Amino acid sequence: MPASPPLAKHHFEVLAEFRYQMRRFERFSELAAQGEGITPQQYLLMLQVKGTPGRDWASVGELAERLQMTHHGAVTLVSRCEGLGLVVRHADAADRRKVQVHLTAQGGQLLQRLANLHRAELESLRGVFEVPQIDLPSP
Repeated sequence: MPASPPLAKHHFEVLAEFRYQMRRFERFSELAAQGEGITPQQYLLMLQVKGTPGRDWASVGELAERLQMTHHGAVTLVSRCEGLGLVVRHADAADRRKVQVHLTAQGGQLLQRLANLHRAELESLRGVFEVPQIDLPSP
């Protein structure tokens, strides 16, 4: 593969601005979760359970992948959320080796409150994350 041409100062400015805005949103999210008495990881776990495409539960393996953590770490996080009454575990009827993680009513209500805050914050960032066209010189 041929080497890419070096990036110009403007390209670094675009990348830096994107990372800055992304980090601002992450920080907002962290503070919102902490304001509700949970950790940012607990919020993200609940979000991934609710946001699993096509169903209302997620497996521990899926959560580990979606949260980019080890399986053991996901098990620990699920246990902590379960201890707070945010999620429950059920054995999968079709595959008893698989564990389904479901939101509780309490977890669903908390997630709804946090999601509303996040939606409002995302609205305030409208247009910030539009990726401008970066014209690179031909190699």
